[in-house]
Amino acid sequence: MNSPVAALLLALTATLPVAHAACQPGIYGADDKTTPYQRVVVTGTVPQQQQQRYVFVDGRRGGVGAPEALLRCVDDRIEVRSSSNTAGQADWRVWPRLAYRQTPVRFKSHGSELAGELIEPPDAAATRPPLTILVHGSEKTAALGSAYPYLLASQGMSVFVYDKRGTGVSEGQYTQNFELLADDAVAASAEARRLAEGRHGRFGFAGFSQGGWIAPLAARRGAADYVVVGFGLMLSPLEEDRDQVMNELREAGHGPAVLAQARELTDATGTLVASHFERGYERLAALKRRHAQAPWLRQIKGEYSGVLIASDEATLRRLGRPLYDNLDLIWHYDAVRELQSLRVPLLWIMAGADREAPGEVTRERLSRLKRAGKPIELHLFPDTDHGMWEFEQAADGSRRYTQVTEGYYRLLGDWVMGRSSAPYGRGQRLF
Repeated sequence: MNSPVAALLLALTATLPVAHAACQPGIYGADDKTTPYQRVVVTGTVPQQQQQRYVFVDGRRGGVGAPEALLRCVDDRIEVRSSSNTAGQADWRVWPRLAYRQTPVRFKSHGSELAGELIEPPDAAATRPPLTILVHGSEKTAALGSAYPYLLASQGMSVFVYDKRGTGVSEGQYTQNFELLADDAVAASAEARRLAEGRHGRFGFAGFSQGGWIAPLAARRGAADYVVVGFGLMLSPLEEDRDQVMNELREAGHGPAVLAQARELTDATGTLVASHFERGYERLAALKRRHAQAPWLRQIKGEYSGVLIASDEATLRRLGRPLYDNLDLIWHYDAVRELQSLRVPLLWIMAGADREAPGEVTRERLSRLKRAGKPIELHLFPDTDHGMWEFEQAADGSRRYTQVTEGYYRLLGDWVMGRSSAPYGRGQRLF
């Protein structure tokens, strides 16, 4: 799941012209423990970025200093735009920067040194809040410095975030091997608990997108107390590609006959990648010849099927594995079996119009586990895409993403903290 899995991170690093006072990066909000949702995170700048970004707990975001910005920086505080007054001018409320404790650290996992940071609320020593280990998805961007961990911490929990191997300032080679990444997450949890010793209560893992495969595995190995999964899948990577293709063709208006033919093609491309490009060429070539004139053939994208179908056999035999099977992905990973062994509470949040992670099969499998007695809570946010993004869809099917849907971040915070502020925007609790 690659796009828009990092949509929030990309939005927070967009480039816009600078004509404003800089904000000190961090968490700002009404200095009142009764209002944990009146929070905004301002990120720092990086060399390729000209402007700071901000994101509110309610999902609104933008660039600091942009004409339409909802906040402005004044010394060590910000002023947040509220509704216009009777004179048509905006009212501005002062929000101070809140004194969260940040502890950078480096730790080892399977011979590689990984970089992490523990973020704790000011009263952690007295309240011993839950400690959440953030497991990010397939993106190659750094997690350190992103808004996500601060949005969670701003609601009262402690959060440990780290750059996974091969990204940011962590060592190692980038990989999508769930077994290795789960071990890294367990190592991160051990380091986080060491740093926060005496200042945290329960601890758990929160995985988003591809992190939804890794977090439950890490939770079992690390004896965690809870698990959170956002816009993840209870499918293997092979099934993910298949379901993406089915979803693409349905959206294009094709019926069961075309879907059945396309399913044969995804089975053929799946054989190719799962065999590490050793088997399946003849079957794929035969299907491509059979459907060569079908307009739907060129509409297939998926995770990998589209590019494999568009490639010639000679190229795939020569370069298929180094191009498309170079991340040590476990193609037949059994996500259902992993959750069957889980014994701790699980919050799963789905995007209702997710093109990267179509949810029909995942929803049915979670429901079956729930009926079997697993402690699962499932929420769905309608009309949102991967990453819980609201969007405007054009006539050609393209989408312009606007904001992370209101209620999503609150739900994450409330569930971990053991409270409720329902309703969560347009979110629906399914069970």
